[in-house]
Amino acid sequence: MQVTIEDQIAHIQLNRPEALNSMIPEFWTELPAVVKKIDDEASARVIVISAQGKHFSAGMDLSVFASLGKRFTGEPARNAEQMRRLVLELQDSFNALEEVRIPVLVAMQGGVIGGAVDMICAADCRYCTADAFFTIKETELGMTADVGTLQRLPHLISQGLVRELAYTGRKMQSVEAKDCGLVNQVFDDQASMLEGVMKIAADIAAHSPMAVTGCKDMLNYSRDHSVNDSLTYMATWQSGMLQMSDMQEAMSAAQQKRQPEYANLHKKNKGL
Repeated sequence: MQVTIEDQIAHIQLNRPEALNSMIPEFWTELPAVVKKIDDEASARVIVISAQGKHFSAGMDLSVFASLGKRFTGEPARNAEQMRRLVLELQDSFNALEEVRIPVLVAMQGGVIGGAVDMICAADCRYCTADAFFTIKETELGMTADVGTLQRLPHLISQGLVRELAYTGRKMQSVEAKDCGLVNQVFDDQASMLEGVMKIAADIAAHSPMAVTGCKDMLNYSRDHSVNDSLTYMATWQSGMLQMSDMQEAMSAAQQKRQPEYANLHKKNKGL
């Protein structure tokens, strides 16, 4: 994949268009490593993920399935334990998109298939072109999607629609994806999509990174907890994180009719 960082925006591009940006074994370690490095070094305030070529991603590469097939030999219990660990490792690759402190925006064109749906469900916001389509392909391959789609998609669209898509493996076109809330916006083509998404990313990057990371943390927490627990967590967060420096800068900038200038988040600590 190709990574650039400019104006506090990290742009990660899947760059195997000749292979439909399918997810080869290296992808599953490279993506989380890149995302975590950006977060660890506080080198950007937002991440945009896009893809080169006609399709966003065809999902899991056939070479990965071939490798998995070799694991179904030998003693069953040990094979099962090994398979469980492998699936957890694959899940961690996309968990990284949720766990980083900064928002992740995904810009998609053409096919978003199988594992690609798992990935984009872990992002904060999704955008696509008019020709985009989404499919939970695993069902047609004789397996159950296992890297996040069935766990995250029900929080994004209705249960009934998730079940229909999962049971049938049918394609969801861009209009339906927009209507049901899976994607925020549909663009005419890839160029206008990237321009639009980069503008949204720039708007995010211009805000206080403390405020934005607080929003992401609270939204993720509230998705998985009760309203009461989430309100209590919010109060605890504010007791430590609500300091006056960024608020004062925001008010001063507004009075002086200029863009506010905020300090970056600290780099993540590595050891003592």
